Amino acid sequence: MKTRAAGRALRFIAAGYQALNRQLFFRLPPQRAHNAAIASLRLLERSDVSVAVARWLYRRSARSFISEVGGARLSGRLILAAGLVKGDGFADEAEALREVSAGRNIMPGWRIMPALAGPVEFGSFTRHPRLGNRGRVIWRDAGTQSTQNRVGLRNPGARAAARFLGERRHQLPAEFGINIAVSPGVADIDQQEGDVAEALEYFLDAGVQPTWFTLNLSCPNTEDDPQGFQLESETKRLCGAMVACLRGRKLDIPLWVKISPGLEAEQYRVLMRVCHEVGVKAVIATNTAARPSPDDDAVSAGVGGGALFPEALAALRHLLAERRRGGYAVDVIACGGILDGASFDEYRALGVKAGQYWSALVYRGPLAAAIIESELARHEHEYEAVHRESLA
Repeated sequence: MKTRAAGRALRFIAAGYQALNRQLFFRLPPQRAHNAAIASLRLLERSDVSVAVARWLYRRSARSFISEVGGARLSGRLILAAGLVKGDGFADEAEALREVSAGRNIMPGWRIMPALAGPVEFGSFTRHPRLGNRGRVIWRDAGTQSTQNRVGLRNPGARAAARFLGERRHQLPAEFGINIAVSPGVADIDQQEGDVAEALEYFLDAGVQPTWFTLNLSCPNTEDDPQGFQLESETKRLCGAMVACLRGRKLDIPLWVKISPGLEAEQYRVLMRVCHEVGVKAVIATNTAARPSPDDDAVSAGVGGGALFPEALAALRHLLAERRRGGYAVDVIACGGILDGASFDEYRALGVKAGQYWSALVYRGPLAAAIIESELARHEHEYEAVHRESLA
């Protein structure tokens, strides 16, 4: 009875959020709406009452699923992907550190989003701060429930982010991830290896021990996406450096890797094998897909949401097939177009235990994960019938 009541409440919340979107947020340009949302997070986090209410809403709405995936124990199967809780951009590290020392909230969402949404991946964080790209950098396509951006990995840098979270480590959520990105525009593999290892060390030195770390090998929302780092030798060195660092400290924190859609089948096979060999526990498939931006065909921007779903699903099939063939101890986490119960179920039908979402936050609201799980539970028998029919 309690579950049914929660389901009805979530349907009401979902309908209300969609109405609010139509009347308010979707009347604003996407970038202005995004900036307003970030400002709201910053404001809400000033109040302990707001965070307490968010936790209450999550407890009332979320279905409890203790899930073992990628070496991590999670209370939910859906994780808010990196990209929202990553912090402000800065021109240099000294400026970012000054803001942290001054007590400024440089990472809006770090308290309120885990309280409201459950598992959240913070980041992406690069070794050094990035201001990101100028001009219009965020778009949406309501027809396909897609988002597109070329924000350019704006973030305060790993050192400032680590210090900020470290000073608040006793307030950090029970489960969260830290996403560390390969620095765009740096071609030298030695420097990249040093950068990702140093970024990881900053968090550990600050006493920040997340439930998992993610290495983001793909950054399609920049103009200089280092696709080459998804090749065999580069992946082995970068992942190996991070795994060695964690093992050297005798920390049982798993490393996940986030990769691109649209790679060749052989690349996915190599990536899965390399991840198994170096001790990566999960592959997230996939990041956004590089597409021409709506404003300039010569400039690429990363597409996520509904438009990404077919490519992410195809990549995931390649990875799962290789996992079975090689007997690899690497989980695959779905990411791309998880917008409702039906889309999540398509991934689950392939054997996926967990997924990440981002565009659903825009189109379904801050309780997106709970709403999707509720839809899945309500229509599970219908989905199973569809799968049986497709196999007949």
